[in-house]
Amino acid sequence: MINEKRLLDTFLEYVQIDSETKNEKAMGERLVQDLKALGFEVQTDRAGEAFGSNGFNVHAFLEGTIPGDPTIFCAHMDTVAPGNGIRPVIKDGIIGTDGSTILAGDDKSGIAAIMEALTVIKEKDLPHRSADILFTIGEEGGMNGAKNMDYSMLKGKEAMVFDAGGDTGKVLTCGPGQIKINATITGRSSHAGLAPEAGISAIQAAAKGIAKMNLLRIDEETTCNIGTLRSEYATNIVPEKAVLVAEVRSRDLDKLNAQAAHMKQCLEEACQELGASLDIDLSTNYVSFRVDNDDELVKRVFAACGRLGIPASTEKGGGGSDANVMALHGIKPVVLSTGMTKVHTTEETLKVEELNKCAALVLDLLTN
Repeated sequence: MINEKRLLDTFLEYVQIDSETKNEKAMGERLVQDLKALGFEVQTDRAGEAFGSNGFNVHAFLEGTIPGDPTIFCAHMDTVAPGNGIRPVIKDGIIGTDGSTILAGDDKSGIAAIMEALTVIKEKDLPHRSADILFTIGEEGGMNGAKNMDYSMLKGKEAMVFDAGGDTGKVLTCGPGQIKINATITGRSSHAGLAPEAGISAIQAAAKGIAKMNLLRIDEETTCNIGTLRSEYATNIVPEKAVLVAEVRSRDLDKLNAQAAHMKQCLEEACQELGASLDIDLSTNYVSFRVDNDDELVKRVFAACGRLGIPASTEKGGGGSDANVMALHGIKPVVLSTGMTKVHTTEETLKVEELNKCAALVLDLLTN
C-alpha cells in the first residue's frame, strides 16, 4: 500500500539535506513543511540552544480513529560526519554514496519510513491509532535533543524508536548505559636531557594506569574503551600533563559503575606511585533500558511483522539511542531496525527493499 517510488524519492531528498549534529535547522524546517502539508499542527522547541545546535525537535500528534493509547514513533534527524554534500548512488537495488560521505540512513531511513506511512494514512483516510510523531536533533554524541526536550508535549507512554541497523524486523529490547571518563594527569616538567629525574612524566603515569586496566570486551553486557590519550611536548621536556578520555557501557548498572570505578582506581594508584596528581570526572551520559521479550509492545511488532511476512527477532543493543533517555522519563521504548548497514562509515548502505519493508511496518503498526 505504500508508494515505493515516493518513499525512495523522499529518502533521497532527505539525505541530501545537510544535517550533521548541531546543524539540523534545514532538516527540521523541511520536516515542519512536510508535516504541515499533511495537515498536522506541528510543535518545535528550543532544545538546540542547550548544546549549541541551530536545530530543534519536531513533534506532531496523529489523532487516532482506532481505540488505544498513543504510541510514540521516533527517529532522529542529525547525522555524523562526513555528512555534508551527500550524493546518493543506487546500484542493484542498494543505496550508497560516492564514497566521500556517509549515506545518512542513520537515521533518515527511519524518518522517511514514518513520513511515508503518515502520507498513506492521510491520502487514503485509513483507520489508525493515535501516535506522537517525534523527530529529534542531537542524537549522535549524546542524545542531547531528547535530553533537552519538554516531555509534557508527548501523550504516549510507549515508544518505537526507528534507529537500529540490520534487516527490518529486528527489535532491540534493551540497551546499555554509558559513563564518560575525563581524566587529567599532572606530573612535573623538567629538562629530559639534563635532569629527567627531577620530572614526573604524566605520560608514564597514564601508561602505568592504563596497563593495569581491563579494557574493551569485559563480558557479554559490558564494554569499555579509551578514545583519547593526549600529551604533546618536545622530546627534551618531561611531559607535565596528559589527558585521557574514555567510556564504559553496560546493560547492567552495577557492572557499569564497577568498571568505571576500576579504571579510576588504576589511574589513582599509578599517579600515587609516581607522585603525579589526578583530576578525574565520571559522568553518566545515559542509563540502560530493558523490556521483556514477551512485553505487549514487542508482541505488537512481532504481530505486524507476521502480517507482512517479515521475519522478526529480538536482540540486545550495544549502543545508546533516544530510547535510553525516554526510559528516564517513564516511557517504555523498543528500538527497531530500518535496514541500514555499516552506519557511521562512508561504506554505509541501505537496500531499497528494506526501506520499503520499514515503511510498510510503520504503516501496519499505525493501522492495526
